[in-house]
Amino acid sequence: MKKTVLRKYARLIAAEGGKVQKGQDVIIMASVEQPEFARMVAEECYKCGARKVVVDWTYQPLTKLNLKSCSVTTLSKVENWEVEKLKHQVETLPVRIYLESDDPDGLKGINQSKRAKSAQARFKVIKPFREEMENKYQWCIAAIPGAAWAKKVFPGESRNRAMEKLWEQILYTVRVTEDNDPVAAWEEHNRDLHARCDYLNSLGLASLEYKSSNGTDFKVGLLENALFMGGAEELLGKEGLFYNPNMPSEEVFTSPKKGVADGIVYASKPLSYNGELIENFSVRFEGGKAVEVHAEKGEDLLREMIGMDEGAAYLGECALVPFESPINRTGVLFYNTLFDENAACHLALGHGFTNVIKGYENYTTKELYDMGINDSMIHVDFMIGTRDLSITGVTRDGKRVKLFENGTWAF
Repeated sequence: MKKTVLRKYARLIAAEGGKVQKGQDVIIMASVEQPEFARMVAEECYKCGARKVVVDWTYQPLTKLNLKSCSVTTLSKVENWEVEKLKHQVETLPVRIYLESDDPDGLKGINQSKRAKSAQARFKVIKPFREEMENKYQWCIAAIPGAAWAKKVFPGESRNRAMEKLWEQILYTVRVTEDNDPVAAWEEHNRDLHARCDYLNSLGLASLEYKSSNGTDFKVGLLENALFMGGAEELLGKEGLFYNPNMPSEEVFTSPKKGVADGIVYASKPLSYNGELIENFSVRFEGGKAVEVHAEKGEDLLREMIGMDEGAAYLGECALVPFESPINRTGVLFYNTLFDENAACHLALGHGFTNVIKGYENYTTKELYDMGINDSMIHVDFMIGTRDLSITGVTRDGKRVKLFENGTWAF
């Protein structure tokens, strides 16, 4: 892949994804297998005026080794230096940029129960810091090809050709080409997403009804004072500072009302969770809670996931994505939620988004949870969009409005 094109992508991530401002600190999360592109993004952050850029390096095989070798007690402990690091981040609110490239099957074979128990213990310490920082800093998740990931997506290709093809698909989905202005392309894209949000927010929707020939028959309640959002988001306390949390992004989303969801949904794509795949699965809801799950592959992991805490079995997000989205048009199954969630309508189990509530900055976190935003340590998207999916919105005065027909927007 030409370095000039990669440079455009790195600049897009720093300038429009993280929207790095003069004097801000930046933390980049990247694999040790991606030093060149991580350095390129760091350079672009400095060009935006960053005060300091730090890379938190990761290495999936070492993560797997630690999960296999360490005791639950050791894995559960949040070390003093980690606490100090979290305190520093609360004080400085650095921009966080995540460069995903890991193998979707890279943690296959670990003891998921062991991992779950340690994650639950660590979250008790980490949660107050997460809540203190929520909505107060810019962040962006983007992706670059890893060798194992590329071979998973393109198993019939050589390593180098698989990497090249995955680069081509990633750059297509994030609107970066040799001869375009990706910033202008994203500005136009965001205008379209914001216009759809404005229309949905004008309807006064009380619920959404989903139906598909694969068996999906599902209804979910919406919060009266919650908004649909999508594309660039405005940073709390920084009027006019819009950043893009996900690159790519094709979704319009909201957080539903906890405890109001009934029916069954069938996944339309595999889910990569904790380094393993869950395939051909369904989730049945009663009273807002996932009460029954089935999967041809990974059913035990799916059960483990919805049992992570009290909120893990409830919904945190409903997202609308047309079936003809650029990502779905590639015909590629990415085995990565960042891409696959933007190829089809999806739901998310777990944590909801507090910033969808009108005037959320005027409420405490507890008050936002009491309104019906779900609280959980997890937030896991899974895809339910199909070519014939229909979604009907029911307004608060009882009117029925067709939102999706044959898998795409009806307005």
